[in-house]
Amino acid sequence: MNKIKVGIVGANPERGWASMAHIPALSALPGYEITALSSRNSGNAQLLKETYPVRHVYGSTLELSESNDVDMVLVAVRVPMHYNIVREVIAAGKTVFSEWPLGKNLRETEELAALARQNNVKGYIGLQSRSVPAIRFIKDYISQGHIGDVLSTSMIGSGIIYGEYTPLANDYTVDPESGAGMINVTFGNAVDAMCFVLGEFSELNATTATRRKTTTIVENGQKIPMKIADQVAVSGILESGAVATVHFRGGMLSGTNFFWEINGTKGDIQISADGGSLAVFEPVIKMSTGENGAMEVVEVPKAYNLVADQELDYIPASVGQNYTLIQSGDAPTFDDAVVRHRMISAIEKSAMTGRRESYI
Repeated sequence: MNKIKVGIVGANPERGWASMAHIPALSALPGYEITALSSRNSGNAQLLKETYPVRHVYGSTLELSESNDVDMVLVAVRVPMHYNIVREVIAAGKTVFSEWPLGKNLRETEELAALARQNNVKGYIGLQSRSVPAIRFIKDYISQGHIGDVLSTSMIGSGIIYGEYTPLANDYTVDPESGAGMINVTFGNAVDAMCFVLGEFSELNATTATRRKTTTIVENGQKIPMKIADQVAVSGILESGAVATVHFRGGMLSGTNFFWEINGTKGDIQISADGGSLAVFEPVIKMSTGENGAMEVVEVPKAYNLVADQELDYIPASVGQNYTLIQSGDAPTFDDAVVRHRMISAIEKSAMTGRRESYI
């Protein structure tokens, strides 16, 4: 089988999600080969050449996208840059894998999804939390009827960033115009996993608030305004009729950083983790044994780990699940990104108006 040749926009040898997660995953997976990187910064381009053994380092996204040595382009830059870069990749007719969020807002996301369809381009989205083995296992376990009918679900999580301190590289995330706030990134990814398992909200109510008025830049101690919501609380009814509540809080907490419970007529499931992203922090699963029995830790069957033989750390392994799902045709797409952005827009509208909203 021919390898999928990948070009990466946004690789930085010194930091970033591409170097932390995507490059180790792609380097390990037998069905992929990193053939090209791009950087508009000449100094960074030289560093990329010295750090990664790839055949091409281009000075622009256009050059990379039009390369005959690239089948798929990974877009792993800051969210405000996604729109223009993804458009360039689509125009070149190449498959595109964009990190989440796809666009800064619903309008950009819907435009990019429509453009990909019009140009017959496959578009995949980095909603990695739904792709991790634990989540796919839970989805199957529930659909097989093991806990009966789902009655309700509750999720509480930490935003990881968006708290008292912010790394300088993430200073843009506390500006709502960036499209990279907590409601978009951490909350959006976690609730996507919930909806993947249990179905979408048929209606919801939401409250958002900015409780910290400033955040301190880690590297220099500068205080900058916190302009995004660092508290997001949503309650509603899922399509199944189950009641759902979700509350995310900015930062990392001394208390609960992630806990998700699913209650059924025959039993319960609990998922806990050390942070609010299941693609970053490996979850622990507890299930009731027998009908409404005691809760016990349950191991995810090995069959759900699609990269088990690659000896990857948890973060690149989480991203690797997505790449393996791309090959099987089961990875989240731009259309999934549109649904999630519509949910976020409904939450923001409900929080602003106080009215119940729907999005599907």
